[in-house]
Amino acid sequence: MTTVRQAFGYVLALLGVVTLTQTAWAAVGTAAVPTPTADVSVVDVQPRMGSQVGVAHPIVVTFGEPVADRARAERSIRVVSPAAVTGEYDWISPNTVHFVPDDLWPAHSEIKLLAGGMPMSFRTGAAVTAVADISAYTFTVSIDGEVVRQMPASMGKSKFPTPQGRFTVLGKENPVVMDSRTIGIPLDDPEGYKLTVNHAVRITWGGVYIHSAPWSVGSQGYANVSHGCINLSPDNAAWYYNNVGIGDLVTVQA
Repeated sequence: MTTVRQAFGYVLALLGVVTLTQTAWAAVGTAAVPTPTADVSVVDVQPRMGSQVGVAHPIVVTFGEPVADRARAERSIRVVSPAAVTGEYDWISPNTVHFVPDDLWPAHSEIKLLAGGMPMSFRTGAAVTAVADISAYTFTVSIDGEVVRQMPASMGKSKFPTPQGRFTVLGKENPVVMDSRTIGIPLDDPEGYKLTVNHAVRITWGGVYIHSAPWSVGSQGYANVSHGCINLSPDNAAWYYNNVGIGDLVTVQA
């Protein structure tokens, strides 16, 4: 089953050493429990300082070189607020680690952390969560715990099933060109395609999107006919595209 950690399994570009000023909250937060620094420098932290992301976004820390002492590097990453956050570390390359909290971040909140001894913070917006129900042919979106829209949908056909599990929104593209050759299907194959698709929300780096699919509107709510993506009508896809953000949660269930 694909997890949030796997969905974010990609190498971020190195964007230069992050330099930050020590702040009052960091001093208070580390007075009782010192946080060790890593044995190599931190060159990038996601989410960016001061940015706003979805409640399922992991903390992604990239070091300047391969990390020999991973346990020490993990100890150098600590959530200060909210307190007592637990989670898992996933090394997706020799120098990049993800910290994925066991629970979603609280919505409408400031998250404060230390990464390699440096103070960082980011904010969360509303908790925009979606559930794609394969057998019910629906895509249901909730905001801050309240269902706001249930949409007919079409997921992957039996030969190309939509992966199940928890995912986070990785990107938004409008439009995007989808080419079956990227998943090993030649264009001259009966299953081949090359399409320009509107309002596409990416949830895996392997090419699974939630997107506008006017060609399958007749099947949405009734049958699963896609090559693994989640098909919505043009109006519903545009609404979701405009209301979802990077790091928001998508759950695909049978």
